[in-house]
Amino acid sequence: MLGHGGTYCFFLRRRTGLGRACRLRARSYNGLVRTIAVTNQKGGVGKTTTVANLGAALAQHGLDVCLLDLDPQAHLTMHFGIDPSSAPATMYEVLTAEVPLSRAAVLAEPHLTIVPSVIDLAAAEVELAGVVGREQVLADALAAEPLPYELLLVDCPPSLGLLTLNALAAAKEVLIPLQPHFLALQGLGKLLETVALVQRRINPALRVFGIVLCLYESGTRLAAEVAEDVRQFLAAARASECPWSQTRIFTTRVRRNIKLAECPSHGTTIFRYDPLSRGAEDYQALAEEFLSTGADGELTCAATETDNACPPEPAQSSEPCPPAEPAMPQEGTYRPCQPPASPAGTPPEPSAPPRAEDSQPPSSKP
Repeated sequence: MLGHGGTYCFFLRRRTGLGRACRLRARSYNGLVRTIAVTNQKGGVGKTTTVANLGAALAQHGLDVCLLDLDPQAHLTMHFGIDPSSAPATMYEVLTAEVPLSRAAVLAEPHLTIVPSVIDLAAAEVELAGVVGREQVLADALAAEPLPYELLLVDCPPSLGLLTLNALAAAKEVLIPLQPHFLALQGLGKLLETVALVQRRINPALRVFGIVLCLYESGTRLAAEVAEDVRQFLAAARASECPWSQTRIFTTRVRRNIKLAECPSHGTTIFRYDPLSRGAEDYQALAEEFLSTGADGELTCAATETDNACPPEPAQSSEPCPPAEPAMPQEGTYRPCQPPASPAGTPPEPSAPPRAEDSQPPSSKP
């Protein structure tokens, strides 16, 4: 068995001839750098859009931000107009060849740096399969040199594979973009189970910092119902020791906006493509709400609580973690309302005649 604490282990030399040293425990690297993994194994929920535009909005506020593209699809890289094949170094070399992070970093905008990805990163999971401590390779890369950033945002792939585990092992906080659809609740439960497992076995400091509702459609009842289900689920975990016991739901909703879908094709963020759009307005508001949190992620807002923005301090409790999945209706739960039974000896009231609109087929509108 390999020991923990201050012990070190050295990887077996791989076919490339490169050696690697790894400390087998969670640790604090570059202590002043706040590292957040933006993840959700469900695709198309706004992870890359949130990393790109939230990072750009924070950079406009003067923060030195670094974006790590950990998705082999390299969508974040292309979002900033960077050709993955022409980049001098990418996350693939950082993870597999010990290339320093600073050598792969590309300055995209003032105060905003991106470490690009490439399709070869998909092979990293196979190449690292036999490496001891393979889930902490990213943490070692971040610890290898001083980083001149105040914030690291990691864009994770839409899966719970080795790349996502590396992000969870290296970060202290998790930000979850969530599309308010019914099936997203099940995916959220699976993700929270993974976060709890990583916290228990690899990274004790890991916690879920917040949930951002993306692609939000305020005109639909479904979005409000899903948001309420998530709010109730998080409220039930307040007194537990779960990594999501202090998770907040950001009051800023990122509304569905076509401009957010168009700006990646122009290789820029929403603030340069259309600064007057709803998308720019939403991500600017999200950045301001993000900045209302302290360096440790705790809220610094006023005592007024609004929509889970400032949750009260939970009572210390040793209660086990509740199931990591919001309550979902079981089959047969929803039934038409039945009239109460008539008292004995009283004939039931005749039913009302059918209305003309009852005979119409259901509308196809949501």
